[in-house]
Amino acid sequence: MAPQLAWIGLGNMGRVKINIRGTKNPGMCKNLVEKGQLAHPLIISNRTVHRAHELQSKFPSGKSTLVPDISEAASQSDIIFTCLGDDAAIKETIDTIIKIPHGIQGKLFVDCSTVHPDTTNALASTLISHGAEFVACPVFGAPAMADAGQLVCVLAGPARSVQKVLPYCKGVMSRANIDFCDQPHGKATLLKIIGNTFILNMVESLAEGHTVAEKSGLGNDNLHQFIETMFPGPYTAYSGRLMSGDYCKREEPLFAIDLARKDARHALDLARTYGARMRDVEVADGHLEDVQRHSGKKGDIAGIYGAVRQESGLTFEN
Repeated sequence: MAPQLAWIGLGNMGRVKINIRGTKNPGMCKNLVEKGQLAHPLIISNRTVHRAHELQSKFPSGKSTLVPDISEAASQSDIIFTCLGDDAAIKETIDTIIKIPHGIQGKLFVDCSTVHPDTTNALASTLISHGAEFVACPVFGAPAMADAGQLVCVLAGPARSVQKVLPYCKGVMSRANIDFCDQPHGKATLLKIIGNTFILNMVESLAEGHTVAEKSGLGNDNLHQFIETMFPGPYTAYSGRLMSGDYCKREEPLFAIDLARKDARHALDLARTYGARMRDVEVADGHLEDVQRHSGKKGDIAGIYGAVRQESGLTFEN
């Protein structure tokens, strides 16, 4: 029998998200609906119901079902994808679901949240002890890449469980998979946390480079030409965001400052735990704190540019 899928949690990657051009990206759910060859309408559940309604409005009629109560959504489903903003949110969600009256035996949970590896391993222990299966599946890529089905999925857990998730990854939600099957679940989020420091350090380097380019007279356009030539892809995209002022104009962030700082804290905690130090992350997190003070909830990781500009005697806004 074809499985019933549910998606719980409509954050940056799961729901409609405004992209750099001001248009809307329906996120990972869009690709499950359009390319996942689902036999049943995708069940969508989110605590903020209007977000779920907004997402559902983007899909053809009959392709999705809105079930506001997360316990009911899980009860009706065989494979449950979760994508929550932080460790507390995913813990609360799973703690709620395991209390459903008929239990969760035989259900497969797939968590795409970016959380501490200890959290991932704890979720695995809880769900497996209640008779469920669990796959950790954090993803790399911006919201626009989620919309285009160009993410990279990192899958960890028992091979038999990972195999059940693969039909919804490469060619549907992702362009590629990193396969950690039969490895501890926390290995997937360990890679995700370390990998996100590469993004953080990239933005820090671009912010410092563009600031010095402006102050030295080289010029931002000349530096951007170098970046386009040498580092096409994310470097060029973020460089464009800095130059255009997108880093300080957005009403809704692409990579929210609170989430970026959460990831930085996890990375620094992991480094301390294993007797290492991530000095670049320490510097970048200091600038994220400056962005948080300046922009509040609207702050974006790219706002590091504004923080570097300010400490260099320029205005936050370019």
